[in-house]
Amino acid sequence: MLILILLLVAFLLPPGAGAGEIIGGWEAKPHSRPYMAYLEIQHGVSRSLCGGFLVSENFVLTAAHCNGNEITVKLGAHNISKEERSQQEIPVHRQILHPQYDNKTTNNDIMLLQLEHKARLNEYVGLIPLPVAHQRMHSGTVCSIAGWGWTSAHNNLNSNTLREADVVVMQDAACPRNPRGIYRAYNPSTMMCVGDPEKGKSSFKGDSGGPLVCQQTAQGIVSWGSKLGTPPAVYTRVSTFIPWIRKTMRMLQP
Repeated sequence: MLILILLLVAFLLPPGAGAGEIIGGWEAKPHSRPYMAYLEIQHGVSRSLCGGFLVSENFVLTAAHCNGNEITVKLGAHNISKEERSQQEIPVHRQILHPQYDNKTTNNDIMLLQLEHKARLNEYVGLIPLPVAHQRMHSGTVCSIAGWGWTSAHNNLNSNTLREADVVVMQDAACPRNPRGIYRAYNPSTMMCVGDPEKGKSSFKGDSGGPLVCQQTAQGIVSWGSKLGTPPAVYTRVSTFIPWIRKTMRMLQP
C-alpha cells in the first residue's frame, strides 16, 4: 500500500508542493532548541507560517519560499498559542532571498531575514552554528528536525507546541530525477535528500524554513517534499551557501 501511495504522489505532485507539523515525531522538551524561530507571514489578506533559525543576533535563516509582504518572527517560543514570558516578537526589517532562487524548481531555496532589532540572547533564545562551507553529511547520518507544522496529511491543523523527530540523511540517489516524479528538479549540489521511507518520519507543511540539525550544526533547511508527507523530503544544503550567507550578513551589519 505504501509503495502505491508513493507512486501516486510521484506522478501527481509538482516540485515544491507539500513543503513543509512533523510527521512521526513527538513534542520537544520546552526551550531545548533556543535557536528556533516561528514565522508569521502576511500575504495580502492571507497568512501562513514557516519555521526558521537564529544564526546571528539580528538574522534568521529560512527558506526563500517563505517570503511574503510582511513577516514577524517569534523567538523563545514553545507553545505559539500562548503568550509565554520567554517569547520575543520582532518584525522583519528586510527579506533577502538568494538571487538565484527559482520558485518553479525550488532551487536555491534560502533566505536571510534581517530583524528590526537584535534579539536578546538568554536561556530561551540562542544561536545555532552554521556548517563549514561545502561540508557534506555522509548518508546514514542521523539528524533532527523540528517545527510547528502539520502532523498529518489528513488534516490542515498545525501544532501549537514545537515537535521534533530524528531523520536519516539518504544518498542523493534516493531522490531520483524521474522526469515525471516529484524529485525531477532535485539538485545534489544545493539540496539534501533526507528521511528513510521505512521510518515514516519527515517534515511537512508548516515546517518549511526550519533547520535540519546534524552534529549540532544547521546543515539543511526544510524545503519541499511529497503531498502526503512521506519521506524522503528535500532540504536546502546550507553548506553550499555559506559564502553568500557570510557576505550578505557582513554587508548589512550596522
